[in-house]
Amino acid sequence: MKIQQVTAEHHARVYALLRAAFRGSDYEATLVQLLHAHAKPLQEWVALHTNKVIAYVAFSRAFQGNAVCGWHLAPMAVTPEFHKQGVGSELLRFALRQEVIKSETLFVLGAPAYYRRFGFEPCTAPICPYDKDNAHFLSLRNRRSESFTVGYEAEFKTAAKLPPPQGRKRR
Repeated sequence: MKIQQVTAEHHARVYALLRAAFRGSDYEATLVQLLHAHAKPLQEWVALHTNKVIAYVAFSRAFQGNAVCGWHLAPMAVTPEFHKQGVGSELLRFALRQEVIKSETLFVLGAPAYYRRFGFEPCTAPICPYDKDNAHFLSLRNRRSESFTVGYEAEFKTAAKLPPPQGRKRR
């Protein structure tokens, strides 16, 4: 397996991976397409196996008001054929060691049992607008104690509002 930063030549394969990994939902692929189309700052990597994109991880900016306060880990995906083989864990560990990420505050909305293995802890501040009671909202290197609602890039809302392709339903 080879890990590298995402380039424009990976984009179509990343979108296909996200559709395969999140069957029945185009949200993740649409989100990343919108972030790319609008040239939003992203830190993103792919894992390749025989030149096929088998895993993807992205970090987009997190906001406190208009100020950047860290990065959101989202989305992260592994193609179904490579589930339960440690590919996602290896990719995430690699990303967390990268200079641009390794000292920044990180947030993730996900399975606490999974992300705790990487040092993420339950987060009480800031508040996640997508998770009632912050039950699945975790952070890494978060030293904030003030209460505020963390912001996401506008594309997170835009992608959720777009209708799914004809004949498919969102989950």
